[in-house]
Amino acid sequence: MRFPYQLQSHPVADPASVVTGERYRITVLTDGLVRLEYADDGDFEDRASTFAVNRQLPVPDFRVLEDGGHLEIVTSRFRLTYDQGSFTTSGLSLAVLGGVSAYHSVWRYGQETRDLGGTARTLDEADGPVPLESGVVSRNGFAVVDDSHSFLFDDNGWVTADNINRTDLYVFAYGHDYAAALAAFYAVSGRTPVLPRFALGNWWSRHHQYTAESYMALIARFCSEGIPLSVGVVDMDWHQVDVDPAHGSGWTGYTWNRDLFPNPEKFLDELHESGLRVTLNVHPADGVRSFEDAYPAMAAALGRDPALAEPIAFDVTDRRFLAAYFEVLHRRLEADGVDFWWLDWQSGPYSRVPGIDPLWMLNHFHYLDNGRDGRRALTFSRYAGPGSHRYPVGFSGDTVISWASLAFQPHFTATAANIGYGWWSHDIGGHFFGARDDELATRWVQFGTFSPIMRLHSGKNPFVTKEPWAFPGPAQEVMTSFLRLRHRLVPYLHTMNHRAATDGLPLVLPMYYRSPKADEAYQVPNQYQFGTELVVAAITEPADRRTGLAKVKAWLPEGTWVDVLTDMVYDGDRTMYLHRDLTTIPVLAAGGAIVPMDGRAFPGNELVNPGHLELLVVVGADGDFELLEDDDTATGPLGRTRITYDQDSGALVIGPAHGGADAVPATRSWTVTFPALDAIVDPAATADGAPTPARIDREGTRTSVTVEDVPAAAALRIDLGGRPRLRRNDAAERLFTMLDRAQIEYRQKTRVLDCATSAHPLAVRLSGLQAMGLADELFTAVGEILLAKADDPPRSELT
Repeated sequence: MRFPYQLQSHPVADPASVVTGERYRITVLTDGLVRLEYADDGDFEDRASTFAVNRQLPVPDFRVLEDGGHLEIVTSRFRLTYDQGSFTTSGLSLAVLGGVSAYHSVWRYGQETRDLGGTARTLDEADGPVPLESGVVSRNGFAVVDDSHSFLFDDNGWVTADNINRTDLYVFAYGHDYAAALAAFYAVSGRTPVLPRFALGNWWSRHHQYTAESYMALIARFCSEGIPLSVGVVDMDWHQVDVDPAHGSGWTGYTWNRDLFPNPEKFLDELHESGLRVTLNVHPADGVRSFEDAYPAMAAALGRDPALAEPIAFDVTDRRFLAAYFEVLHRRLEADGVDFWWLDWQSGPYSRVPGIDPLWMLNHFHYLDNGRDGRRALTFSRYAGPGSHRYPVGFSGDTVISWASLAFQPHFTATAANIGYGWWSHDIGGHFFGARDDELATRWVQFGTFSPIMRLHSGKNPFVTKEPWAFPGPAQEVMTSFLRLRHRLVPYLHTMNHRAATDGLPLVLPMYYRSPKADEAYQVPNQYQFGTELVVAAITEPADRRTGLAKVKAWLPEGTWVDVLTDMVYDGDRTMYLHRDLTTIPVLAAGGAIVPMDGRAFPGNELVNPGHLELLVVVGADGDFELLEDDDTATGPLGRTRITYDQDSGALVIGPAHGGADAVPATRSWTVTFPALDAIVDPAATADGAPTPARIDREGTRTSVTVEDVPAAAALRIDLGGRPRLRRNDAAERLFTMLDRAQIEYRQKTRVLDCATSAHPLAVRLSGLQAMGLADELFTAVGEILLAKADDPPRSELT
């Protein structure tokens, strides 16, 4: 019987890529990826596995050399040496070519490999770092995915775990070309799908016994506060949880609690009318009990007598059960209006069939089922191993509320890219334990805004909540502004969403993908690339009480960088501490960066292609960005708008939109904002070569140019004049502001300001500050301002 849900796969490699012996088979998949199989019975595996679904790749160039019983396979990236016997440490090795390291870049079978880490199944109850599973990149130049024990897919789309007593390894030998290693991973394991656009906005989630009325009142309050949401999560109290103990616990359920939700369809309709998509939490491990509304139909589907009221065990390895699980349990709830499912599987990796992990099965089949009508699919569940990137979004588990927990999440999120897993969703603000800490909650929201998925969440404790208005003024204002910013960033995020699917580069990447040979890139765990244009340094420790500033160690690659949230300008090619008050975190863009945003200051819940776009453009170097827009269907055309900036001429050109006519607005307004621009003359605007009216606004350190009602087919040009410059930081003003709010002696404030802004050379000023014996937090904060840019003047007019 052909199972109705089947992942497209091409698991059989081209025979020209294969070198075979009596008990071994070697498949050269790419110039840097080789599959190594050994089986005593000489029977090798050609079915798709949970990791490898596509082995039918173009045959790379390679040479096969045999000498005295030894076999060598050589590509441009590696030299494999094998004695053609059982796999042993002495008999099977692979040397990475290309100058990584003559000593450390040799992989030997059986030796422990030390890669840069991948990700983990869950952060449940973790209070700080957890061990990471392997990834496919390493400073030694090689990494291994062991596929020996993965379960397999047959030609009918069903699963089996009969691949016993076999060795099946995939050795990645890409040196420090991490992007190429990741591309090879996706080539074999399948691409990351494009997420529905609504997944990129703010999610609301709380384990709380809501009623339909109280949930809708909450959504209305968010709206009145001007805080947008795109996904409403309803935790497990949507279903009956207080059940007769004879049935077990109420953890699993499929029947609406009509005391709380008397009209589920009306409730879900109201959420949709408010611009939200909806997911319900399910814990499927306890199967279906006789109290469920769906029990009679479920029993009938499985050929059982419902009058016996015998519980129906959850058995994901039974295809009849799995078919009924979808068609009976979930279809009727989806007909009510459920958009996708939060699969909260917490019952381990074991099923009735050894080797088949229920979490894998749930992720795989739920994702395929959700996309059954040709729509963009989505599921929400824990990570189950290599290949899980095919089933976004990931739920990282019940997070402990602590600074240690927050401090690990940037690193955890970024390194997941090393195993292709780009769409983690964390409990932003934490789930349980810990203590109330408004600063911690605020910093978590800031990190969440610059995370793959932004999902506010709280555990079932009346004192644990994440509504911004539940926090005092400063924290509330900051949370609100960042949640609005998240929705404003969706045009950028959705472009990166497409890039992740087509180019194989996740939204969040470790810094060493940018500069793999720089030691500094490996020493900033809280810093990461956020798409092609931004670098974020998350703040994950409390502020110093005296300065009111928190700090993070950051590495700035070569070039000039602008913090697009504060307009502070920095010289690159160095490591330094960056300090920020509660209102902001470092979000850096290099010269030439172009960041498209929703032009509305108060974006709504519904994430559509906006009629007003704002571009953040950092001058100083050429820039090129292609904005991607669609109708949010799996088959609709893609609209492409190329945006370029030329530093020599100072011209920003927004090209005409191509393709996706139904997705791109026929006309739209454009605002082009230049952070930290040293504006000398007024910019000029032309559309298709003809002058066009433009509004010029200068606010603080930035200049904005707005042109309204530009046809999608027109080219818009903004001219700044030749070789525009970034303005100098007003170091004296920034120092005064920082010292003014510092909780230190007034006399010390004056001494620090006088010394820091004197006419003496910078080295003399710094040595004078050092001699004052300042606290480290104050000294490094002053030093950041003085050292940010080499040509910043020491003094300005202070008022």
